[in-house]
Amino acid sequence: MTDLRAAKEASRAIGLLGDAARRALLRAVAAALRAQAPALLAANAEDVAALPAGDAFRDRLLLTPDRVEAMAAGAEAVAALPDNLWQTLEERTMPSGIHLRRVRVPLGVVACIYEARPNVTVDVACLCLRTGNAALLKGGKEAARTNAALGALLAACLRDAGLPEAAVTLLPPTHEAADALMAAEGLVDVLIPRGSARLIRAVREKARVPVIETGAGVCHVYVHADADLALAARVVANAKTRRVSVCNALDCLLVHRALRDRLEELLAPCRAKGVGIHGEPGDWGREWLSMNLSVRVVDGLDAALAHIARYGSGHSEAIVTRSPEAAERFRREVDAACVYVNTPTSFTDGGEFGLGAEIGISTQKLHARGPMGLDALTTHKWLIDSQGALRP
Repeated sequence: MTDLRAAKEASRAIGLLGDAARRALLRAVAAALRAQAPALLAANAEDVAALPAGDAFRDRLLLTPDRVEAMAAGAEAVAALPDNLWQTLEERTMPSGIHLRRVRVPLGVVACIYEARPNVTVDVACLCLRTGNAALLKGGKEAARTNAALGALLAACLRDAGLPEAAVTLLPPTHEAADALMAAEGLVDVLIPRGSARLIRAVREKARVPVIETGAGVCHVYVHADADLALAARVVANAKTRRVSVCNALDCLLVHRALRDRLEELLAPCRAKGVGIHGEPGDWGREWLSMNLSVRVVDGLDAALAHIARYGSGHSEAIVTRSPEAAERFRREVDAACVYVNTPTSFTDGGEFGLGAEIGISTQKLHARGPMGLDALTTHKWLIDSQGALRP
C-alpha cells in the first residue's frame, strides 16, 4: 500500500501545478521518448520475443520507431490542448445573496489496469498529468520490460521537474498488485480497466473503488438496401482491416437481404486482405481482434437494430445508407457511445476526435462515455461566496 499512499500524496502536488508547468512537463516527456527510442525499442523487442508465435497480443505489444514517435507526438498534442482546470462550468447569484460557481478540478488519483499496449502507459500518464492527477499504472506481464523502461523515463522527467516521482507510479505486473489496486478505498479515486472483456469483467466484479468500464468493443456495420456499394465496401474494409487488434475494429457485418446477391462484391476488399468470413450464429457478439469477420444477412433496418441491441457492447456502430430517414433512425435508436453514418468505426479514437489522446473508450453512461480525454479526467466542485448571507 506504500506506493498507493505515495501516489495520493503526489496528487496534491500535481493538482496545484500551473498550466505552464504541466505543459512543460509533457513536452519533456516527448523529448525523452525521442531521445530514448533505441533503448525503448530494445526493451520492447525482448517482450515481443518472449511471446509465443502467433499470439494475438503481438500487434498490440509491438513498438516501432513510428509508434514511439506517435507517443511523443501524442504527448505534445496533449500539452497543446487548452487547460481545463478551474474552468467555470456555471455561475449564478441566488436571491439569498449567495454567489455560486461550479468549476472543473482534478479527480485526484486515476488508476489504470491494462494489458499488452505500452502506449497506454504514456497516454494515461500524460492525460493524468495534464489534468493535475496522479496516475497508478498496472500493465500486463507481456509488456513488463517495455513498461519498466517507460516508467523509468517518466520518473526521470518528474524528478528533473522537481516533482514527486510517485505522481506516475508503475505497479508490478502481478495479480497481487491488481488486487491491492482494486481494494484501495480512499486512495484511488477512479479505476479504469483497458483490455479484454474478461479483464473488464474481473475488475467490475472485484473492485471496491469506483470503476469506469472501457474497451470491449463488439462493433457492427449495417449496409442498408439503398447503400452505395462501393462506398460500403470501403467503409467495411477500413473498419475491419485498418488495425484488427483494437477495440474499434469491425466484428460483425449486417447486410440487407436485398443485397444478398452482391455480398461477395461488398466483401471483396476484405477477402483480398485475408479476412476470414464467418456466418455462424455462435460467432455473433464475438469480439474477434483478428482477421476474422462475422456476416449476417438481415431483413431490414428493424432486424439490424434488434441484432445490435442484443449483441452490441455499446461501443461503436455504423450504418451505410443513402436514406436520411434510415440514418436518423439509426442515430436515435442505436444505444452506443459512438454512432456513425457512412463512416467506419475506426474513427473512434481520442486523437481523431480532437482530444489529443485518450485514457480509454467508455462504454458505460455515468460520468464519461466514448473516447475519454481531459474533461473525463476531471470532476467539479461548487464555490460559494456571499457578504454574510444567512439562511432563514
